[in-house]
Amino acid sequence: MAERTVVVASAQGLHARPAKIFTTAAAGKGAKIAKEGGAPIDAASILRVMALGVKNGESVTITADDEAVVNELAELLETDLDAE
Repeated sequence: MAERTVVVASAQGLHARPAKIFTTAAAGKGAKIAKEGGAPIDAASILRVMALGVKNGESVTITADDEAVVNELAELLETDLDAE
């Protein structure tokens, strides 16, 4: 199981637009995301990801069976998805 902790770079955190981009990328890949100290949830569920309430600068941990998936999703979160 691959795991990586990243700091969320989106200016407004994981609100609707960044969460949609992230969950779309996570769909079908079996990835999980957890806010620091929280239980892992399905990274492909936009409602669950938004319910985490992750703000800019907070850390989350991404886990998946495939390290390439973890790296791909981590790269998204390390990018300000509000700026695109």
